[in-house]
Amino acid sequence: MRELLKDRLRRGIETLSLTVNEEQIEALIVYIEQLEKWNKIYNLTAIRDPQDMVVRHLLDSLALAPWCSGDTFIDVGTGAGLPGVPLAILFPNKAFHLLDSNGKKTRFLMQVKTALGSDNISIHHSRVESFVPKNLFDVVLSRAFASLVDMVRDCSHLLAPGGQIFAMKGDIDASEIDSVAALRGLVDVHNLQVPELSEQRHLIILSGYNNG
Repeated sequence: MRELLKDRLRRGIETLSLTVNEEQIEALIVYIEQLEKWNKIYNLTAIRDPQDMVVRHLLDSLALAPWCSGDTFIDVGTGAGLPGVPLAILFPNKAFHLLDSNGKKTRFLMQVKTALGSDNISIHHSRVESFVPKNLFDVVLSRAFASLVDMVRDCSHLLAPGGQIFAMKGDIDASEIDSVAALRGLVDVHNLQVPELSEQRHLIILSGYNNG
């Protein structure tokens, strides 16, 4: 099973044109194994099949890689660590902070951090609107927020000057784009091509929203 997962992951990474070494492949599979194991206890994801996890969790997260400039990232409402954990494995020289208000999920993420031996992952148990970081972030990212306007409202205090908000979405709602554009920031929409995933996936990058 591990080799089948690795093969599927390697094919997807090749399709994404990413450079990933075997140590990183192993770490990504360890993460999936941890997710499958603890999902039975903590109900972390509705996706149960590790093969589907490779596509819907790993490759879906890694599809953001071309836009990940900056050095410090915070994944808000990270849940099981998505997209933060796969990106932290891909970019070991960047710092990834994982924020969630659910104690079960942050306990799981501590297990993941230990299993991976990752020194570029930090975990925070807090609601995003009340979280006060020691340092601000180049990128705030999430695939958990239903509303772009809510994401700007709740997350802009975490952004360093010139920082950006990354929102992962499925289908695009034009009225939602118009609503967040009305807040006088820049909105860029990118179509994500996730290998083996037929549904639409988009990355919406919001710039100019730091400090409200």
